[in-house]
Amino acid sequence: MRAVSLLFHDVFLRDPAESGFNSPGADRYKLSLTAFEAQLAGVARSRSDAPILASDLSGASDSDDLRFLITVDDGGVSYYTVMAERLEARGWRGHCFVTTNQIGQSGFLTPAQIRELDARGHVIGSHSASHPKRFSTCSPAQMQAEWRDSRQALEDILGHAVNTASVPGGYYSKAVARAASNAGIDVLFTSEPTDRLWAERDCLLAGRFTIRHGAPGNMSARFLTPAPWTRLAAGASWKGKALVKPLLGPWYWRVADRLLARRVPRATDALWPPGGADPSMLLGVPERSRRQRTRPTSAG
Repeated sequence: MRAVSLLFHDVFLRDPAESGFNSPGADRYKLSLTAFEAQLAGVARSRSDAPILASDLSGASDSDDLRFLITVDDGGVSYYTVMAERLEARGWRGHCFVTTNQIGQSGFLTPAQIRELDARGHVIGSHSASHPKRFSTCSPAQMQAEWRDSRQALEDILGHAVNTASVPGGYYSKAVARAASNAGIDVLFTSEPTDRLWAERDCLLAGRFTIRHGAPGNMSARFLTPAPWTRLAAGASWKGKALVKPLLGPWYWRVADRLLARRVPRATDALWPPGGADPSMLLGVPERSRRQRTRPTSAG
């Protein structure tokens, strides 16, 4: 089985500051309510099946079936106030990955909201304790503490085991997965845009396809089509940025924020970047990788 995991962050009604982390960098991952509903509608038009859950990935068959999941990072309050209801209206459930040091803070989920979402069938998982900026540069002991402490905080709230997590910031390495496995995480979601599943020790890993502010309304649906071109293009962009990140080091996010978050998005904003240009073109993605984006897709 192959799995396309869609990655969302916060959804806002009027201002991105309503939910989640408050910074220009965080805002470029937030969607207006209209944009989020358009993504869900596109998925519903293109797929007759419902999204699966992380527990369905374990022991998956070797078939070539393409299933999908919905994941939401950071633990912003909009999962409770906006997103869950719209998923449930379609008979869907998602994964809510919580930065546990933010629980109860302004713009983030409260313990009571986390318990209710869990009771409604949504998967609650760890997004680390403190959301380190560059998780893969932490020491093995720090990584394991981030996973262990966040997992314990969620288990104290829910009263049952929590064994699913997602990597904050997209900084994945084998050491990150090993630390997660040592901390009792069974399924770990990365930000690498791939539909393959793989394992590190006892930890099953799955990539994800990010939906950012300014994405076309049918972006999620295009990731879910049988034809692989949109997914391959996202993978090529990811690999290009992987070449840039080590060169810029801690400056990478400053450059990205300046290029991609020129202004705070609002519900009525036009698409950014202008003309629907791919952000990776502004981040030095090699021309060869960019050319792959002209390949046709079967949807949109």
